Amino acid sequence: MPISNFDGRTFVAFIDISGFKQLMKDEKRAWKALDLFYNHGYETIRESRRQNNISIEGIFVSDSGILFVRNCDDKTESLKALLKVVRELNRRMLDDNFMLTTSIAYRHFKYQKRIESEGIEKNQIYGNAYTLAFLDNETGKPKIQPGQCRIVKQSLLEELIQSINSSNNDEILRMVKRRANDTDHYYFYWMVENPEEIEDFEKEYSDVYNLKYAGMLKALKRNKDEHHFR
Repeated sequence: MPISNFDGRTFVAFIDISGFKQLMKDEKRAWKALDLFYNHGYETIRESRRQNNISIEGIFVSDSGILFVRNCDDKTESLKALLKVVRELNRRMLDDNFMLTTSIAYRHFKYQKRIESEGIEKNQIYGNAYTLAFLDNETGKPKIQPGQCRIVKQSLLEELIQSINSSNNDEILRMVKRRANDTDHYYFYWMVENPEEIEDFEKEYSDVYNLKYAGMLKALKRNKDEHHFR
């Protein structure tokens, strides 16, 4: 069923397949990633629409997906519904050994289906919510890392910030936390089951990143010494 036009304030998630440019060096693996991304996206959204009265809709282009909430009257519940879809999509892709990055923003968003003609399909997607989510995923600071899902704090209304900060007993929002040295985002820890696991996850993730950096440093120094560069 095609997506009908939308114009209003809502949550938008911009989702990207991590490392897709590198994947394109292996055409079969790149196509597999895209096929899984589209299929998992379709199934996850379809299941969400069956289970909730909040409608999540998705537009998938190349290695990116744009999800938005159609009926965003209850902002807290709308954010939770979107985060559930993001969590399920990330977990399904992870089961197939692919990682995603996700940036979410709340602002104005507009989608308009234009008249099609032979050989061309036109869809207009714009608005501050889309722009903020897209730019955060592409150039936000700190750089978003594979597997991370984060919400742009500047886009949130005060009522949403209060809901997040007072959500110790909520299944979804209790997994949304600030991260050390980042005052601009809230991070959604979809990969753990309870908040007590977040600290251990962050340490393990940081250790892996540091090992990768140490490995690159070791390779550079070894080659430098072998060639006696000054």
